[in-house]
Amino acid sequence: MHVTPRQLFFSHLAQTSDFPLALEIDRAEGVFLYGKNGQRYFDLISGIAVSNVGHRHPEVLSAIQQQLDKYLHLMVYGEYVQSPQVLLAEALSDTLRLDARYPSPYGTISNVYFTNSGTEAIEGAMKLAKRFTGRHEFVSCYNAYHGATQGALSLAGAEFFKQNFRPLLPGIRHIRHGAIADLENITQRTAAVIIEVISGEAGVRVPEAGYFAALRQRCTEVGALLILDEIQTGFGRTGTFWAFESTGIYPDLLVSAKGMGGGMPIGAFMASPEIMQVFKEKPILGHITTFGGHPVSCAASLATLRVIRENQLPSRAHALGQRIKARLQHPSIKEIRGQGLMLAAEMESFGVLKSVIDRCIERGVITDWFLFCDNAMRLAPPLIISEAELDEACGIILGVLGE
Repeated sequence: MHVTPRQLFFSHLAQTSDFPLALEIDRAEGVFLYGKNGQRYFDLISGIAVSNVGHRHPEVLSAIQQQLDKYLHLMVYGEYVQSPQVLLAEALSDTLRLDARYPSPYGTISNVYFTNSGTEAIEGAMKLAKRFTGRHEFVSCYNAYHGATQGALSLAGAEFFKQNFRPLLPGIRHIRHGAIADLENITQRTAAVIIEVISGEAGVRVPEAGYFAALRQRCTEVGALLILDEIQTGFGRTGTFWAFESTGIYPDLLVSAKGMGGGMPIGAFMASPEIMQVFKEKPILGHITTFGGHPVSCAASLATLRVIRENQLPSRAHALGQRIKARLQHPSIKEIRGQGLMLAAEMESFGVLKSVIDRCIERGVITDWFLFCDNAMRLAPPLIISEAELDEACGIILGVLGE
């Protein structure tokens, strides 16, 4: 008897819910995924903010192929000089030579530690903050999501997501994202505040002007490090290369992943040399990874970075985000929040939204909801989507809403 990939998927692939999408994808190109039967799907979520330059971008594929012809893994992190790593680290540092009205007391970020994923980057940033400050308390936000490993999960601000995995790390305090009154909970016991510039899984919440300036000032005042999680927002998605560029502040540490790799697995946490150097002693090799900074992933990431900057995709994302807000006007949509191509279209309830999402998929448009906001539709297409493609996808969504 012939066993299909779909049967194998349910028999042997570890499942994390009873209702996976279970779409069988044969290939992907640009903003589209294609099923085995040839059906075309608009990817309006970019694999959850990963495919910022689209699927299989030719310059990313070329960089991967060129690196495949040279070498793959050579040695654990940080021992050999590997061109893909050092060129990417230099290029990332170049994106961070920014003037800010509210700077970091530790200077410009120019040291990069590569990881395999966003959650690993958060873990490394947490260790670095504890080692540098000598403190162990962290402050994060309610309804925040920073990853699923145990340290990152400890930061999560929704109890249902972590209650069955306790005990987790002690010394975690939570504040409301965007609430200046809560900043008094950041004290001289705090090693670091870990926060998203735009709260992603809470349903794309953008704080009022002035919030990040107050946060930066509070962290500097009490000696706590300010760690910005730009895992979803980075690499052009919100209208600037880094979302924090629009806030007037500068972080002490920056964390990136997702859209960073052009479809390849990679993450990073970044800091000034003054902060990063504490990993060199007490103990030596203060943070270790075998595959972090894999040369193929670094080559893909460098190509992705260049495509985004050379084609001015951040400013394009801003314009296309405005186009979506103008196009998706319907009584069922209560509000469209967000910046650039990181948007949430809020509806009455999960029931309404789930029905719309299911019908959109049937008609060739893939969208999703958020972990901590299940009545809002996630709209985060690749930054390369054309106006015509965007209009067609919005038309399909409006058609479903009109049924």
